[in-house]
Amino acid sequence: MKKDIHPDNYRQVIFVDNTSGEEFLLSSTVETDEVGTYNGKEYPLYRVEISSASHPFYTGVKKTIDTAGRVEKFKARQKAAKGQS
Repeated sequence: MKKDIHPDNYRQVIFVDNTSGEEFLLSSTVETDEVGTYNGKEYPLYRVEISSASHPFYTGVKKTIDTAGRVEKFKARQKAAKGQS
């Protein structure tokens, strides 16, 4: 393997799915300020909104995940558009 090809901040990071609570330990260069524990060791922690643990394609379960009010905004725009017709 070639030496010195990875960035300096390439390290193990815990990715936590906010929807399902599932944790994954992966190598990454993502910037984070949080720290978490995985199997008794501390690692940097990064939170994601959706992963394979909660995505409908992988789970087969259809559910609406709305963390920023996008569904309500869409419904309001749709209602306003119907009123203009």
